[in-house]
Amino acid sequence: MKNLLETKDLVTNFYTYEGVVKALDKVSIEIKHGQTFGLVGESGCGKSVTVRSIMRIIQQPGKIESGEVLYCDDAESDECDELLSKSEAWMRELRGDRISMIFQEPNAALNPVLTIGEQVAESYMFHRKRSISKQVLKDVAEGKSSFGLFHPFLKWVYSTAAANPNARLLKVLDRIPLLKLWRRPLHREAIRRSVKIIGKLGISNPEEIVTRYPHNLSGGMKQRIVIAIALACNPTLLIADEATSNLDVTIQAQILDLLGELKRKKAISSVLLITHDLGVVAETCDRVGVMYAGTLCEVADVKDLFNSPQHPYTKALLNSVPRFCVEGELATIEGSVPNLVTPPSGCRFHPRCKSATEICKTQKPELVDLGNGHMAACHNIQVKAED
Repeated sequence: MKNLLETKDLVTNFYTYEGVVKALDKVSIEIKHGQTFGLVGESGCGKSVTVRSIMRIIQQPGKIESGEVLYCDDAESDECDELLSKSEAWMRELRGDRISMIFQEPNAALNPVLTIGEQVAESYMFHRKRSISKQVLKDVAEGKSSFGLFHPFLKWVYSTAAANPNARLLKVLDRIPLLKLWRRPLHREAIRRSVKIIGKLGISNPEEIVTRYPHNLSGGMKQRIVIAIALACNPTLLIADEATSNLDVTIQAQILDLLGELKRKKAISSVLLITHDLGVVAETCDRVGVMYAGTLCEVADVKDLFNSPQHPYTKALLNSVPRFCVEGELATIEGSVPNLVTPPSGCRFHPRCKSATEICKTQKPELVDLGNGHMAACHNIQVKAED
């Protein structure tokens, strides 16, 4: 069975006045159909750059230098789409539909001059025009709505939209101000669906919320609106970039439960979860990747990673988590994250690693399968495995 998403040796750099920031150094991850994959690591390790590279929304001065991003919508098919080679028009059709992303900062993701309803409805108007047109026709047939004197003409228009949302006829109508009004029933249906998805996220009075602007909402509510936009079209893969970081604990639990429920109901197939919270990873993820300074250190099933971490950085990361049952000072990782303009040679973690050897300073370790899909990139682990 094909993976839903796979990156191979992904390299992304940022060209700044200080120099070339080597943000990603041959990052390879695999996400299976129906899997929740967690990506963890310190701030600045490349988690967000990885998912932005997958979505091809790296902004200047960033550039995806090399690698592959394979997306296989059909698990049984041998054909996959290589996203880095696709046109921008093709990617626009993919984003928000089959692959959606929940952004970390809602204030940057929401348009301050558009109502909440208009911003959520935009997903339906762009990606679900066919199904909305069918619903409008159904409402007219059942007597819930009417086209009035223009019934034959508008029925023909909506039948065309239901068959082909990109038909030339619709583009011609959109150029004529008066005839552009044919979109109003579609917009009303999109708003109705927006109210429904917002209500599912536990926001009270969604009918009122859709009439408000982003500045009228709290930070937590704005974050949930961003989540609603991402979930609107039931994506195959949902990328959540620190999706619950701005929410209090009770709302965070509700959102994570909702994502789990959507997966069980097959509303979404897989989730790529970026977070600093190892508790969230332990509770929600099936498989975990640990990143450090633009490289992937370790990948394993969630239970294997917590019960038997192999890479020194993973061990240090887990040891730094506060525990109520352990007395004494909190363990820390000595040193600081390296400057990626001039990253350390060899293993990028070696300046902070207590078990580093000479080979760690000169040669970059490759990810090696230690058994049961548990992979780690460490020279010392490889030596032990060979022994």
